[in-house]
Amino acid sequence: MSTIALSKTSSYDRTMQLFGGIWFMLLALCVAIKIGSSLTDPLPSLLSGFCLGIFYVLLALLIMTRSPAKAHADGLLPRIAAFVGSYLPWTISFLGKTDDTLPNLASTACVLVGTIMMLFTIRHLGRSFSLVPQARSVVQTGPYRWIKHPLYLAEEIVVLGVVLQYLTPVTVIILVLHVGIQVCRILYEEDLLRRNCPEYSSYEATRWRVVPYVW
Repeated sequence: MSTIALSKTSSYDRTMQLFGGIWFMLLALCVAIKIGSSLTDPLPSLLSGFCLGIFYVLLALLIMTRSPAKAHADGLLPRIAAFVGSYLPWTISFLGKTDDTLPNLASTACVLVGTIMMLFTIRHLGRSFSLVPQARSVVQTGPYRWIKHPLYLAEEIVVLGVVLQYLTPVTVIILVLHVGIQVCRILYEEDLLRRNCPEYSSYEATRWRVVPYVW
């Protein structure tokens, strides 16, 4: 790769890290403001909001500390899918919350489970975390021993938790769209890894993508 190309890639990575970090910190701030202005809300509602705020802060930190990529997905479609998949569902936080106890308790459980899964996955993934399909290394430890995309699974569980906090027909539609976009992201990422990491072909032959015995 030429020096100019490397410089452009490095600049792009830094820009995306800054943008992603600022975006999720902004969402965490919005959640904190909502909690601060509604301290009289039922405890389940406050708890679900607090857990979501912590999740946003963790995402921001992960994005800003990730390592440089070996290769990026070609073309606009993989990047569009990554941006829409990464940022669309979290815009739900700008909507009005439900005060119903059951959805908020279920939301808290989903966000906690998803966050714990994410932290456990990141422990093995390290700084290879990314939003746009990028090739860094093939991790085969921890949850990657059983499925190829545990981080996507963790994220989807948290998104479900967010939808339960802001439960409306619109947010359910966003959830369905997000699942479809995540499938596209997975396929783009796998293609990139096959082309840039020789060991990936043998690895993927013995693992399920997201849910064992389903897909």
